[in-house]
Amino acid sequence: MEIGWLLWGTAVLLLLHVLMELSPTVNFALRIGFYCALCLLASALAAVACLLVNGGRTVKNMRIIKAVVKTFKYFFGVRFEVKGLENFKVEGPAVILSNHQSVLDMMGLMEVLPDNCVQVGKKELMYMGSVGLIMYLGGVIFINRKSTSSAKMVMAEVAKTMVAENVKVWVYPEGTRNCTGDLLPFKKGAFHLAVQAQVPVIPVVYSSFTSFYNPKTKLFTSGKIKVEVLPPIETKGLTSDDVTDLSDRCFSTMRETLFRLSGHPS
Repeated sequence: MEIGWLLWGTAVLLLLHVLMELSPTVNFALRIGFYCALCLLASALAAVACLLVNGGRTVKNMRIIKAVVKTFKYFFGVRFEVKGLENFKVEGPAVILSNHQSVLDMMGLMEVLPDNCVQVGKKELMYMGSVGLIMYLGGVIFINRKSTSSAKMVMAEVAKTMVAENVKVWVYPEGTRNCTGDLLPFKKGAFHLAVQAQVPVIPVVYSSFTSFYNPKTKLFTSGKIKVEVLPPIETKGLTSDDVTDLSDRCFSTMRETLFRLSGHPS
């Protein structure tokens, strides 16, 4: 009986391997399915560790989450080339901005995430099972994107918390995933936050994933991601009148860096 199950299991694995080699769609679906399953399992295990070590919701849990997620790259053959980590070493709080490409961004985030840094995410992520739980335990700040007034109120509270607790805040200014190899226009919330709190903005740019990951063409293979942490941009003395200019400057700098890291003409 056991030999029969072993033979059936071997046959299924061989069939899946052949299908993955012949069909990009099957390969993509299986790899994404494995990625999602890995996220759920790893989040559940990390949640237990966070509760045992730190007892509940705290930014200190991000160290545990980071250690777990950093192992994902070995499962998917993703390599990182990182530059500029010294630019995170600013005194006090800061607003960190980065481009937002896909579900794989979590791997890139945890590869460089500095200590005492929380992320801002959409409220819907709270309901993603163990993934939502581990985000909550890690101190992620959830925003209702459908309510502009609510988002502004949350950002005002974030500014107070950031200064009072001396934490950095990680924001995706595009507001949604964008796997086109370019940037979407930036939303202003992160820049209002930085100006209101009078803290520096630190741009982080990841090279385009399109050479190895593209949902439209069902491409998902191994690949290399270049990451560059850019020098901080001071906001001391700036007011709400300067937010648009600050946003435009960051957009221009990050877009040029994205094209350079990705090997694309600007």
